[in-house]
Amino acid sequence: MNSSTPPRIAIIGAGPGGLTCARILQRHGIAATVYDQDASRSARNQGGTLDMHADSGQKALRQAGLLDEFLALARPEGQQMRLVGRDGRVLLDAVPPEADAEEGNPEIDRGQLRDLLLNSLEPGTVRWSHKLTHVEPVTAGVHRLHFADGATTDADLVVGADGAWSKVRRQLSDATPVYTGVTFVETGLDDADTRHPALAALTGDGTMMALDDNQGFIAQRNSHQHIRVYVGMRTEENWHQGAGLDPADEGAVREALLKEFTGWGPDLLGFITDTDTGYTNRPLYALPVPHTWQHTPGLTLLGDAAHLMSPFSGMGANLAMLDGADLARALIDGTTTTDDAVRAYESLLLPRSAAAAEGAAEGIAGAFAPDSAAQVLAHMARMSEEA
Repeated sequence: MNSSTPPRIAIIGAGPGGLTCARILQRHGIAATVYDQDASRSARNQGGTLDMHADSGQKALRQAGLLDEFLALARPEGQQMRLVGRDGRVLLDAVPPEADAEEGNPEIDRGQLRDLLLNSLEPGTVRWSHKLTHVEPVTAGVHRLHFADGATTDADLVVGADGAWSKVRRQLSDATPVYTGVTFVETGLDDADTRHPALAALTGDGTMMALDDNQGFIAQRNSHQHIRVYVGMRTEENWHQGAGLDPADEGAVREALLKEFTGWGPDLLGFITDTDTGYTNRPLYALPVPHTWQHTPGLTLLGDAAHLMSPFSGMGANLAMLDGADLARALIDGTTTTDDAVRAYESLLLPRSAAAAEGAAEGIAGAFAPDSAAQVLAHMARMSEEA
């Protein structure tokens, strides 16, 4: 950055994108502070598994100096993709060739990836228990951050890496996430190979999908013999409220889901009945496509704050990390001002995120459609031929 005074950089959100940005900046001697609303790094479960793409997520990890550590944790076998009919028959099984983790898009648990990034940062970089309430413009390019505990701090650059319901985005855009029409009910199997061998065998080493007529099951192998399951359906945004369900009443939720999935094979229904983790309702949201904003000095976005999309792109975390890396690289360039660096970054971010979001919208529309089984089978067959 072409400035005699280092800018005060505040990154809101300790997800993969924000942490990647902070790590790369620190490697080049530029300080950044990450603020997160969680009480600690272990305050909540970080979710399922991610496939790290060579041209995005792995590229960002290489710039962060963490690729070797990632490869030591990654699961190449997790690239297996299996399509199953609603009767439980395997229709297509795309098994990755024998390869090391540097080839393809190996999987890693979200928690493992986050720990890898957190452990790479200088002590004190992340300020936990800092829930942002709003951002206040102070002077040209300077913004004041207001936190729930009454604390404030000023920053020359505020990076909104604060996810779907970003507070930073409100200063740049009127856009809000819109319900996609699809809800996942998340559940899971612990010690799956021992306690649930039939379901573990049906899942395989990677991801199993059974999608038909606006409904379906997605089961993903995680590390430590855990299988994370998403029971998906095209339905009303608050379907459980309409059905008079208390999400904490596991028995009632189980019966409601079994009724919704009448006619599906008993093997697949086991993903509903044999849960070890209860049920969590997860309606899927997305930002309008394309989502753009007018450049504003001192503010920018990355990851879901910039381009929230359905998980059917497979690009969410990968793009967030590439966003973080590209923003950091722009700021590291000593020939530009901070504002010019952000402009350069946004010129990369906006077109590629629009293309990915379009693909994600097409993906979820095809996966939860009346003829979804045929659409997904044709798509996976094409992918196998291209591999």
